[in-house]
Amino acid sequence: QVQVVQSGGGLVQPGGSLRLSCTASGSIFSFSVMGWYRQAPGKQRELVADITSGGSTDYADSVKGRFTISRDNAKNTVYLQMNSLKPEDTAVYYCNAILGGIRSWGQGTQVTVSS
Repeated sequence: QVQVVQSGGGLVQPGGSLRLSCTASGSIFSFSVMGWYRQAPGKQRELVADITSGGSTDYADSVKGRFTISRDNAKNTVYLQMNSLKPEDTAVYYCNAILGGIRSWGQGTQVTVSS
């Protein structure tokens, strides 16, 4: 079974930075897509950023220019560097990884940006 384990997150002041890490296990092959969604209280889960095994990226408009997603295919690890954080970025961030058309989820990491 695929396991997705996250680390990082925490408290940060507006304008600050955080880095999230996520490692997926359960396959000797690279996951086709790895990325991050987030969910704030009372809101739907939304895509933050995704990256394919080939390095192609996709970002939500709200984070373009501020967040950078990267991955290490050999380690099946994905990173999210978050700069210039805003209070609106406060949410639980969920790592996800797709293998064989199946998406697996991490348990979530709280990111809180104080005002």
